[in-house]
Amino acid sequence: MTANDPKSPNEAGYWFPAKRYGWGWGFPCRIEGWLVFLGYFAVLCAASVFVAPHESMLGFLGTVFAATLALLAVCKAKGEPPRWRWGDED
Repeated sequence: MTANDPKSPNEAGYWFPAKRYGWGWGFPCRIEGWLVFLGYFAVLCAASVFVAPHESMLGFLGTVFAATLALLAVCKAKGEPPRWRWGDED
């Protein structure tokens, strides 16, 4: 690679690379991202057990909403800058 070549998301230190098609982030490319991703799903599983949707739908949805906002905040802070992509870029 020369000085003008863009680095891969993993080499640049991003935890979440930008999606190849569309807008947003793809699956994690570093262990830190995977830990955040697994933590998000652990919170969702725990919410389904401890804040049962059939007993408190508002509490369950609030927990899912808060966990999703936290995941998006980490993706924005530690992810590649998102922009619309058509898949024809490297």
